[in-house]
Amino acid sequence: MGINYKIAIIGLGSIGKRHLFNIEKVLEARGISYSIDLIRRDFNNELSDDIKSMVNNIYTDYSNVPDDYDVIFITNPTHLHFDTIKSYVPKTKHMFIEKPVFSDTAPSVQELMLNEKGIYYVACPLRYTDVIQYVKHEIDLSRVYSVRTICSSYLPYWRAGVDYRNTYSAHADEGGGVSIDLIHEWDYIVYLFGHPDRVENFRGKVSHLEIDSDDLSIYIAKYKNLMAEIHLDYFGVQTIRELQLFTYEDTIIADIANSKITYLKRNETISFAESRNDYQLKEISAFFDVIEGKTVNPNDIDSAVMTLKIAKEGSL
Repeated sequence: MGINYKIAIIGLGSIGKRHLFNIEKVLEARGISYSIDLIRRDFNNELSDDIKSMVNNIYTDYSNVPDDYDVIFITNPTHLHFDTIKSYVPKTKHMFIEKPVFSDTAPSVQELMLNEKGIYYVACPLRYTDVIQYVKHEIDLSRVYSVRTICSSYLPYWRAGVDYRNTYSAHADEGGGVSIDLIHEWDYIVYLFGHPDRVENFRGKVSHLEIDSDDLSIYIAKYKNLMAEIHLDYFGVQTIRELQLFTYEDTIIADIANSKITYLKRNETISFAESRNDYQLKEISAFFDVIEGKTVNPNDIDSAVMTLKIAKEGSL
């Protein structure tokens, strides 16, 4: 008998919608049947016709939600993740949890009562970019003396047609602020180099943006054989997202925003034809590989909490 996934998505903002369409693409390409339900707080937000056509059921009452899902995608605001995971663990075999895993490091994972056989995967999409995969597999990272990574972009441009002041990013009590909102940078640094021995962090609200969360966060991290600098901000009017690697032989710019690798000394550039959805699609495919037992979970809740601790507290 073939696989037939019963899936639910909790939260249908921009990332939830992206996952919905990518789930369809991945499973249809594999010839796997599926059904998708939505779990929402209310019916006030009207769904587009294309989304309605993809959805079987919509639930707003927890008591009516079935308890036989194969996968639930947690894509609601970060500050709701812990309670949502705890509530829905009994209703599904596996979970895909959008990053950051939580808004705080204080909650105990033991309280979640996770299923020992369940897969609880925390999103880490930048790992799947061609740029980061090139750095991981084509560069001798033992030859790196230091790294500098920057993610600088303008928060009001993030979500077209949405007032940035009303988004979770603008509010610290909803899990906003660059330190954890841009946890991607720490995730791929840990993926490439492991956990640092020591971290120092300065953060704060320094720009004109009308928010109460931190819009600038700067880290310096000490490893045994290298040091790293991380710059995160919400106010860069020209997007920059890159990793700079300083090695014995060359200085290498891994430009994630423009999907290219540049060797400065030897004057060589390697370009990748990749869009944002390309690597988001790869991540959804990789997630289903994990729950089908084809590969191990690369970022479980415990691992994600360790990265969150660095980003949130500037320590391990």
